[in-house]
Amino acid sequence: MKIPIYQIDAFADEVFEGNPAAVCPLERWLDDDILQSIALENNLSETAFIVKENGGFHLRWFTPGAEVNLCGHATLATAFVLFYYFKYSQKAIQFNTRSGKLTVCREGELLSMNFPAYQLKPCVPPDDLLDAFSKKPDKVLQTDDYLVIFPSEKIVQNLSPSMDKLEKLDLRGVIVTAQGDEVDFVSRFFAPGLGISEDPVTGSSHCSLVPYWARELNKKELLARQISSRGGKLHCRLEENRVVIAGKAVPYLEGYIQI
Repeated sequence: MKIPIYQIDAFADEVFEGNPAAVCPLERWLDDDILQSIALENNLSETAFIVKENGGFHLRWFTPGAEVNLCGHATLATAFVLFYYFKYSQKAIQFNTRSGKLTVCREGELLSMNFPAYQLKPCVPPDDLLDAFSKKPDKVLQTDDYLVIFPSEKIVQNLSPSMDKLEKLDLRGVIVTAQGDEVDFVSRFFAPGLGISEDPVTGSSHCSLVPYWARELNKKELLARQISSRGGKLHCRLEENRVVIAGKAVPYLEGYIQI
């Protein structure tokens, strides 16, 4: 069996930036253990699988270790594949996912995704979370992830957390963030429990980040940068209970998987 595969750098202006994701269009769903094995073999933070259905697409995301409920950069990469390789002619693509209906639109050079805005909750930080960092955070909140706020971009940039301690946590991952020096806010994302020590650029984490910083900075439109070693820029907008996240994507690889 041959399966097409495209590797796309999402939230990137050129190759070797942003977050690489694999996209595999399928004619029908394969067994979950095959999908998981492909994701593990790809060894990227996310592999997206799509099947055409009912005028739209069913989209699923797998890390090397597990299927996840939401992934921003792989959604952006999937839309890029459909628009630019498959010549999808409509302005917007609708995906049916574990997180409900998601829409990606073309806005000039940007692809914009409409995602849910997560409700931020106060929490008592677990000891393993606090012990993982050498610096004390200003605040810790939670959604599907822990959201850890630090006082400066420099501190976030220089963090070297203990992955052993973060791997013990009960939520999906850990977002660390601070107000930016040249953008509205910066962030990093760690999910060792899913096989991802540090994700280069994480669209889904901005479902938590945008509501927080929109309130803190009293503005609806925000420019964000994830300051991993690769780095990536995200154009964000809060619209009531939704978050619009936009960025560019560039192709890196196309070929076939043979199994």
